[in-house]
Amino acid sequence: MTFLPKILTVFLLLCISPILYGQSINHWETIVKNTDTWLYYTGSEPASNWMQPNFDAKNWTEGQGGFGYGDNDDNTIISSTTAVYIRKVFYLIDTSVIRYAILHADYDDGFVAYLNGVEIARNNIGTPGTPPTYSSLANTYKEATLYSGGKPEDYPLDQATLKSITKQGTNTLAIQIHNQSLSSSDLSSNFFLSLGVTDQSKNYRPTPNWFTAPNLGSTLPIVVITTINNAEITNEPKISAHMGIIDHGINLLTDTYNGYDGAIAIEIRGASSQSFPKKNYGFETQLADGNNNNVSILGMPSENDWVLHGPYSDKSLLRNALAYHMGTSTGRYAPRTQLCEVYINADYKGVYIMTERIKRDKNRVDIANLKPEDIAGDELTGGYIVQIDRDDLSSNIDGWYNNTSPTKFYSYHDPKAEELEDVQREYIKSYITSFESSMSDAEYYWKFKNFVDVSSWVDYFLVTEIGKHIDAYKLSFYMHKVKNSDGGKLHFGPLWDFNLAFGNFDYACSPDPTGWTYQFQGTCDNSHPFWVKKMTDISEVSNLINCRWQQLRNGQLHTDSLIQFIDDKITEMGDAPARNFEKWKILGQYVWPNDYVGNSYQEEVLFLKNWLTTRLSWMDSNMLGTCDTPATTRDISRGSPVAIFPNPAANHVFIDISELEYTDANLFIYSQIGQEYMSQKIQAPVTKLNIVNLVQGVYILKIVSESGKMYITKFIKQ
Repeated sequence: MTFLPKILTVFLLLCISPILYGQSINHWETIVKNTDTWLYYTGSEPASNWMQPNFDAKNWTEGQGGFGYGDNDDNTIISSTTAVYIRKVFYLIDTSVIRYAILHADYDDGFVAYLNGVEIARNNIGTPGTPPTYSSLANTYKEATLYSGGKPEDYPLDQATLKSITKQGTNTLAIQIHNQSLSSSDLSSNFFLSLGVTDQSKNYRPTPNWFTAPNLGSTLPIVVITTINNAEITNEPKISAHMGIIDHGINLLTDTYNGYDGAIAIEIRGASSQSFPKKNYGFETQLADGNNNNVSILGMPSENDWVLHGPYSDKSLLRNALAYHMGTSTGRYAPRTQLCEVYINADYKGVYIMTERIKRDKNRVDIANLKPEDIAGDELTGGYIVQIDRDDLSSNIDGWYNNTSPTKFYSYHDPKAEELEDVQREYIKSYITSFESSMSDAEYYWKFKNFVDVSSWVDYFLVTEIGKHIDAYKLSFYMHKVKNSDGGKLHFGPLWDFNLAFGNFDYACSPDPTGWTYQFQGTCDNSHPFWVKKMTDISEVSNLINCRWQQLRNGQLHTDSLIQFIDDKITEMGDAPARNFEKWKILGQYVWPNDYVGNSYQEEVLFLKNWLTTRLSWMDSNMLGTCDTPATTRDISRGSPVAIFPNPAANHVFIDISELEYTDANLFIYSQIGQEYMSQKIQAPVTKLNIVNLVQGVYILKIVSESGKMYITKFIKQ
């Protein structure tokens, strides 16, 4: 076999496959319906040019389709016959925006269809290209399906075919329907012509209820899940299934599985979203024996726990992907995402976001692996992921209620409660309780820093506030605790669940792109932990938020960068949104808790962009705190015994640890987003540090003793 060079192959595809690389379909409309008024003829052989547009059919009879013997799927009753001929003239307003068409045929027993005199479809009769005579019989019996709840057969017409046959203005659809025998007890003739339109124009009619937009070759990976014996997926427990992933670039259901081809265990996940018909799923990749199978899915690092998030009330389909992208842009871990289309037991489910489940892993939340034997010393102090959320089990087995107002429920996320020893559960509970106690103390403004990593709060806060979602700080609010030897603090994140963000809620508080979410507490929503607002309003924290905001807005979180991310995802999806909203017919309809309802997918995306742009501008003008040189270089820890001079510095700095109780330590230098640039041993009293190779900017300097005590300060490289 001779293989074409890759670049030539791509060129040929671009030339001969306009349906794959042309303009995306915006929506589908139906221009011809079975119940329209048609002209029909039966009883003898018609003129040979009966199917041509210029044929004079003034002697034909007018009637409502379908034509048959009156057996529950006919609107015009005709006498028993070998064949009936029907014609429908229709008007195309703008052929340049029609990319695709489908003739749907529900008939008994055989048919041939012509568009402007050109044969476009036939089944169960004769030889293609040769019009059957009036006396020709269908090959076999075939029963119509619409009347019994079935779906018609579909016969697609791609862009090239349409361009060669149709014209702007008047066009003619002509069809001949044949019985299998003259003595047949029924005849059916229900035909539809639907158009894939590339813009927002609405020149024709809605598609029938049974219509599903076809997969013309998805630009997204296709995920195909088949449960054992087609069992229904439930909330709990997980059930066994097979998953195949097609990821060839332009993907068809008939393609081979190349992204994954193996066993999974799957369940429905979510809280309020479980009421939606489009479900969210959690699944584990497994070996044939049921053990975990750590694999890379769609380019994401190997693991076995995954989530298929199905946006439903979020009609942009992108809010979670956008939020996690912003989280990653701060240099913190946020779940990776990949858009895909999903089929379950041969049923198309729409556009989904494949994402990572939050858990401890070197490629996810990179903290210590807490083991059952880690019940004392440094090993006990780290490796915990907890979250503030609902108490779904209505018990304290999987977490605990705090003793503050408002009362919040902390759940053990990873490890789960049943995987923790009693002393481990008590340790993390005690640590967070102590943190909350420090926030109730009269001197909370400096004590809290003994418990939390402030820089992680700054990044978590900024992305959360951009989204301004109603569940912020109170549900799916994750935090993780590292070992004392790694700093020992409580870090905030990862980010999770931004469906009700970016203006997409209509209750309790205002969804407008103005105002601070963290100030909901005490105004419109009393569900936030009491310390969220209290900690944020500390001047040192507010000043750090201001400085960090300026840094991110000049780079990763620049408005242009975020709008480009949205545009890139729209391009990546191609026609997939049209298929999604043909499956879930919710455009233009309120879906709880929409504040804005767009009439098209384009309007939903435009709303998201406009809301985001306005929100970013409002935050620019109303940012907390101030950012000046003293604020950026001031140590966040009150009364630090570590001195650094000169500051700012150009070529070298001196590190003075003479006031510490130890004489040597490990020194680390990080960027403000956590990237390590330098590490070395230092000794008292003073160490000279060469910083010539550092680029200009603000750096974090961390000093850690052998026993795990840590001090943090900052300096500026000029």
